[in-house]
Amino acid sequence: MKTFTLEQIAQITGGMLTKAKDAAITRIAPPALADENTLALALGEDEIANLANTKAKAALVPLGVNIDGFTTIEVERPRLAMMKLINMFYEAPHVNTGVHPSAVVHPSAKLGENVSIGPNVVIGENVHIGDNTKIMANSYIGSSTVIGNNCFFHPGVNIGDRVKVGNDVILHHGVSLGADGFSFVTENPNNIEQARKDGEIRENDVEQVIFKIPSIGSVEIGNNVEIGANTAIDRGTIENTVVGDNTKIDDLVMIGHNCRIGKGCMIVSQVGIAGSCVIGDRVVIAGQAGLADHIKIGDDTIIAAQAGVTKSFPAKSIVVGAPAVPRKEFIKQLKIMKDAGDLIAKFKKYEPLLKTFEEGHETAEV
Repeated sequence: MKTFTLEQIAQITGGMLTKAKDAAITRIAPPALADENTLALALGEDEIANLANTKAKAALVPLGVNIDGFTTIEVERPRLAMMKLINMFYEAPHVNTGVHPSAVVHPSAKLGENVSIGPNVVIGENVHIGDNTKIMANSYIGSSTVIGNNCFFHPGVNIGDRVKVGNDVILHHGVSLGADGFSFVTENPNNIEQARKDGEIRENDVEQVIFKIPSIGSVEIGNNVEIGANTAIDRGTIENTVVGDNTKIDDLVMIGHNCRIGKGCMIVSQVGIAGSCVIGDRVVIAGQAGLADHIKIGDDTIIAAQAGVTKSFPAKSIVVGAPAVPRKEFIKQLKIMKDAGDLIAKFKKYEPLLKTFEEGHETAEV
């Protein structure tokens, strides 16, 4: 069991310790779930209020929160301090040492120093794996793939041929890198092409043979990238699909062929990015947003949850709605709808008077 003194915790989090009681800290928890050996995390108003009834002797609180007779560690950025605390108490998944007997490693594969290969892992021909990288059970690494140093792949990761993965990359359960892109063509113009060109579909019930376009590009993942469980990133048709350094991608994200994702992006769960999109640096794409193909999103843009992005946006945009528009325009649309609702309510209020006036006018004309 890991145990820390309050002085150690204050030093690591960069907090200011106000000590009324001493404690040996063995875990962290919200105030309601804390005992005397727990550091209570009171990061918001509700948690701070719960300190009145906690069994904990000490709490991590925002700067300026000082409770008489209670030991506190005040921090300027509570969430950042919480991250440091969690890393202190974090227990990494157990990984076997070396190559597990059930793993299949091609003789031409090159493994760096201190590499761990788990049960039932398959390593293909001419794969290069860097130092200290750990690949857990039931993963597949395709031929000629290059994986950097200090990577950690959770169970069930699948990587296709010729993929490049940088250093310090974390791939969670079921990640797929380098599957073929969703790319097809018909011999004659189909209804999608007609709709894009003319805005309508003129012909119906026309049978088309759909030809698959193979993907001969690959996928490149930069350094210090983390990709969540069951996320899929398809290989490029000719060029590579690219994810830049320090980008973080949540679970259940789909990134299509030929996309180029910039550095330091945050892409939240259930986002779908269609093929050939170019995403700038430090872009945030919130949950369930969808991006149409062949659009460009400028640096430092924020795309709100469930936005339907059908066109390109410049740098530092805040994009909301479906179809997505700049935030100011979206607020204007909401105001127009509210004003329209007020107008309709007013009309209904005076509708009987209008009806009486119209009936009287008709009688006068007769």
